[in-house]
Amino acid sequence: MNIDKFLKFFVPKDHSFYPLFEEDAKNLVKAAELFKQMVSSDNSEYHEKIHKEIKVLEHIGDELTDRMYQQLNKSFITPFDREDIHELASHMDDVVDSINGVSRRICLYKPKNLLPVYKQMADMIHEAALEIQTGIHGLSDAAANKEEITRACARVTAIEHKVDEYYYVAVAELFNREKDAAELLKNNKILEILERCVDEEEDVTDTLKAILIKMA
Repeated sequence: MNIDKFLKFFVPKDHSFYPLFEEDAKNLVKAAELFKQMVSSDNSEYHEKIHKEIKVLEHIGDELTDRMYQQLNKSFITPFDREDIHELASHMDDVVDSINGVSRRICLYKPKNLLPVYKQMADMIHEAALEIQTGIHGLSDAAANKEEITRACARVTAIEHKVDEYYYVAVAELFNREKDAAELLKNNKILEILERCVDEEEDVTDTLKAILIKMA
């Protein structure tokens, strides 16, 4: 038995990460909920209002990520691999950053009309965020909650596949129908970031799956 495994048996693990991850997941769900509200309207003033609220959540996410990194530096024995803690925090931060990024671009670009697919993709971003929250909540007792976490991860993978299909169909329709070059570029970029949001949500659940494997 190497020294790291030996220490894990006799030195208490630092469980302070779990509340931070729970808070981060809750923040992610809030950002996804706000973005759903944003794309429910074509009103640019409303977009600006919601973007400001999302920006606040993006700052909160950054602060939570920093707190997790600081805690990681102070902790001797962590509940699971240090690399996985760092990766999980980083991936969750990426999702909120991308939600903030796409909301900012909608405000900057001011497309004439939001594509109907934006609402559908926003719904799926929110759905995946809720599954991430379920998976994160289960981490505090991963052994007991393994099946629940695994199901949540599988649902996010299914959502990611569905979003990919929506994305490719939407891009094809955009290039076939949109005659205004500026509108085409605006909407194409927005679609790219929406698709990236769900890719990054799957990155979160990929890390959760890796944690489960290592804890088995």
